[in-house]
Amino acid sequence: MKNKIQEKFRTLFGEEGRFFASAGRINLIGEHTDYNGGYVFPGAIDKGIMAEIALNGTDRVKVFSLDYDEFVEFGLREEDKPIQQWARYIFGVCRETIKRGGKVGGFNAVFAGDVPLGAGLSSSAAIESCFAFALNELNGNAINKFELAKIGQSTEHNYCGVNCGIMDQFASVFGKKGCLIRLDCKTLEYKYFPFDPEAAGYRLVLIDSCVKHELASSAYNDRRASCEAAAAAIRARHPEVEFLSDAKRVWLEEVRSEITEEDFLRAEYVIGEVQRVLDVCDALERNDYETAGEMMYQTHFGMSRLYEVSCEELDFLNRIARKMDVSGSRVMGGGFGGCTINLVKKELCQPFIESAVELFTTRFGHAPKIYNVVISDGARELE
Repeated sequence: MKNKIQEKFRTLFGEEGRFFASAGRINLIGEHTDYNGGYVFPGAIDKGIMAEIALNGTDRVKVFSLDYDEFVEFGLREEDKPIQQWARYIFGVCRETIKRGGKVGGFNAVFAGDVPLGAGLSSSAAIESCFAFALNELNGNAINKFELAKIGQSTEHNYCGVNCGIMDQFASVFGKKGCLIRLDCKTLEYKYFPFDPEAAGYRLVLIDSCVKHELASSAYNDRRASCEAAAAAIRARHPEVEFLSDAKRVWLEEVRSEITEEDFLRAEYVIGEVQRVLDVCDALERNDYETAGEMMYQTHFGMSRLYEVSCEELDFLNRIARKMDVSGSRVMGGGFGGCTINLVKKELCQPFIESAVELFTTRFGHAPKIYNVVISDGARELE
């Protein structure tokens, strides 16, 4: 990929730039907890975005996407927002850097990626983090890594129409090889936990259902509203509850008659999921991958039955994993399609993949995609 980028950059711009990269991410456990002020447990992966970039001494940005085979040029003022969605990620990073007092000069860039699109691995966060890190370095802005992550998040909010939490961009910026990050989304306090499944005899396997249901965005908003309603009811009795993650399970029971059954179920899932993240962290500190895997199954049950963000295809893949004694399996990401993330003993890996592909294809008429992932570094400059 680097050679292709380099060749295109020389053809377009007749010079050499500096190389930067950032990563997509997985989240081992902790779904729909971010906007509820809870914990998430992501890590950067060995699939991401790579870019060659050079300042050009003008106020114009010239970018070529190898993946889209498309060239875009835009200015750095608010009214210069490009039409192309992929270019808005880069434009938004420029604008959000400028809003924070950072200097952004015009630049030339060619980029490409190997993050599977639509699989829930945050290719957009990888683009944002790559360019935020690069522009910070090239322009000598000395913006700290927290703000670089927030630049990516604000780009999603203000230029791409996605009201996301901070997890994806945080993982892409702060990712560290061989470690997962427990992030408190309320305080932004974080801690690295060593995660080396290969050494313990396991592998992480993603199975992409290649399905994305259209109701995802409206359903996301509905569930967020349910959580806020439950938190408000609990807060009336326990004023210290700022987010649903602050609530105890028994406090939710106290307000059961005051909220809808749907709101109760959504809140029950979130409160349980916050605790599961802590339980998985404790298990990994003991090198106990089996307990971590069982927590993943519990998360899938909660997302399917309580939060209702799974779908037939993902539930099917989860059942196959359970039947084949896979250590852990769950839907990853927002739900309604995308991937299951599976913690699989090495000796079971190939039989599991072969069975999952065969059974899924027979049932749904198309084959799922398989991705093996390794926990890797986040945003960085390449040699």
